[in-house]
Amino acid sequence: MKEIVVISGKGGTGKTTIVASLAVLVKSKVMVDCDVDAADLFLLLQPVIQERQEFWSGHKAVIDRDKCTQCGLCQNLCRFDAINGFQVNTISCEGCGFCYHICPEEAITMQENLSGTRFTSDTKYGTLVHARLGIAQENSGKLVATVRQQAKFIAENQGVDYILSDGPPGIGCPVISSISGVNLAIIVTEPTLSGIQDLDRAISVCQHFSIPVIVCINKYDLNEDNSHQIESYCHSQGIEVASRIPFDNVVTEALVRGLPVVEYSNNSVTQQIKGLWQSILRLLENR
Repeated sequence: MKEIVVISGKGGTGKTTIVASLAVLVKSKVMVDCDVDAADLFLLLQPVIQERQEFWSGHKAVIDRDKCTQCGLCQNLCRFDAINGFQVNTISCEGCGFCYHICPEEAITMQENLSGTRFTSDTKYGTLVHARLGIAQENSGKLVATVRQQAKFIAENQGVDYILSDGPPGIGCPVISSISGVNLAIIVTEPTLSGIQDLDRAISVCQHFSIPVIVCINKYDLNEDNSHQIESYCHSQGIEVASRIPFDNVVTEALVRGLPVVEYSNNSVTQQIKGLWQSILRLLENR
């Protein structure tokens, strides 16, 4: 079983569009949406939820009003200004536990926090594991790890060949949690100055964790000079540019209809994505 993750150094590069198309092309797989902060793969895969699991992580302070004497010590010393009187603002509370330790009346307890929900769903393309992080919640990296663990469990039980993950954008904790231990990372970029800079950062993160990388340039013909610059940079790093997807309004048309583009059309975009999958297969076979 091979695990493939699609990431991008910035949002809006077309990462999820490509993952949805790969979901059509890859027959034996379990799919994962690791972008728990802003999951949107489900919009194209139209899942039917089969299982929900609460995700508890971190702690929040809770004040027992019967014990509290309103001495004001916790309110004065809370550096996050999360306490007003004997009420805790759960959004501002960072769960550090300082108020718990300094309360002279032992009126404060630290209670586990409900941070989000994990889902296991059926789609016409296979099983999808995804999640939703709660509003103003943290620990998205831990939720990503939980989602991946569930996907691996399902993949082993089903005996599939691949785990296909839609990773989060950027280079932060959720990305690191998404790429750790995978067999291949596909970085989707675009020919803009920010796209070039963020591609460099995403490659650096993958190289730091010794994750094999290939690159896909989306909408490459919007600025072919920048696309050539990306190709030259990747060549200098020994990284293959496996796909050059042209700009085409058919992608938007497919999104409006809620379909992966390879299912909606058989144009040059679809051919490039099919070529990307063949490059992925070749690379995985050689490892």
